[in-house]
Amino acid sequence: MRDVAERADVSIKTVSNVINDFPMIRPQTRARVEAAIAELGYQVNLTARNLRRGRTGMIGLAVPELTVPYFAELADSVMRAADTHGVRVLIEQTGAERDRELAVLGSELRMMTDGLMFSPLALGQDDIDRLQVNYPLVLLGERMFGGPNDHVTMPNVEGARAATRHLIELGRRRIAVVGSHAGEVVGSAGLRLEGYRLALQDAGLPFDPALLGEAGQWHLSTGAAAMNALLDSGVHLDSVFGFNDAMAIGALHVLHERRIRVPSEVAVIGFDAVQESEYTAPPLSSLDPGREEIAETAVRMLLERVSGYSGEARLVLTKHHVVARMSTVG
Repeated sequence: MRDVAERADVSIKTVSNVINDFPMIRPQTRARVEAAIAELGYQVNLTARNLRRGRTGMIGLAVPELTVPYFAELADSVMRAADTHGVRVLIEQTGAERDRELAVLGSELRMMTDGLMFSPLALGQDDIDRLQVNYPLVLLGERMFGGPNDHVTMPNVEGARAATRHLIELGRRRIAVVGSHAGEVVGSAGLRLEGYRLALQDAGLPFDPALLGEAGQWHLSTGAAAMNALLDSGVHLDSVFGFNDAMAIGALHVLHERRIRVPSEVAVIGFDAVQESEYTAPPLSSLDPGREEIAETAVRMLLERVSGYSGEARLVLTKHHVVARMSTVG
C-alpha cells in the first residue's frame, strides 16, 4: 500500500479509502490510485482486512441436500452472488433431519462464518424461537414465518396458481398433482396445493382428491412412484403438475414407459425451472420462482446485517413466471 501511495503521490490513507470505496474521493485522485494499483499489481490482504473488521470473509449456507437439483443450483447462485461481494460460502447439508438442522444453528462452524443462510425442512412453525441466534441469519424456504430474522422465499401459492392456470388455459380440466403431503399447511407442498386449488376455483373447476399423487421427499423416484400410483388407480387425467421439477421429470419417465403421449394425451408442468428441465424429452414446462433473485437478495441482506444494519426483520417474496415448453404447448 505504501508503494501504491508513493506511485500515485497520495497518502496511505487515501489509498485505503479508494480500496474500501470511500465515496468522498475526487475522481482524478481515484483514477491515479487505481492506475498505480494496476501498474504495481497490488492485491488487498483480505485476511488482514477481515481481522481488522472482526469478520471472517465467509458466510454459511445450510440446505437439505445437494442431490435435489433446486438446492444444487441455489448453492451455485449463492456462491456467484457472494463472489460479487468478495466473500466465500461454506455449504452444509442437513439431510432434512431435525437434529442436523438444529445442530447447524449451534455449530462451532458459526465461528468461521459471519452469518448464515438457512433453508430448513424438518423444523417448523413451532420452532420459531430456535431462530433467536447471536449472529446474522437469513431464513430461506417456506417452513417458518414471522420469525426474528430476514426471510427470502419464493411465491409458492401464486407460483402454483400460475402453473395450474397455464394448464387450464390450454384446455386441461383433469389436472393431477404429483408431490402432495397429506395434512400439510405450512411448507412447500401445502402452499403449492393451496395455489393449485385456487386456480381450479378461479376457473370454476371442481377439486378432486383422487387426482392428488402423494410423495414423501421430492425426488425423481418419488415422482415416478406417484405417477404410477395415479395411473394404476384408473383416475382420468389429462395433465400433471409436479410440485418440483424432479418429480415432474419422474412423472414424464413413467408416461413414456406407458406409451402415453406428452403433451397430446397428458401435459406436464413442473416447478423450479432447473437447468435439467430444458433437456428432457420433450422439454419440461416449469414455474420459475426467481432462484437467482433469492440468492442475490439473501446474500445482500445477510451482508447488510453483518455490516451492522439493525432494522426490523424483512420478508421478501421473489418474482415468478411460467416457462412454457413442449411438455405443455407441444
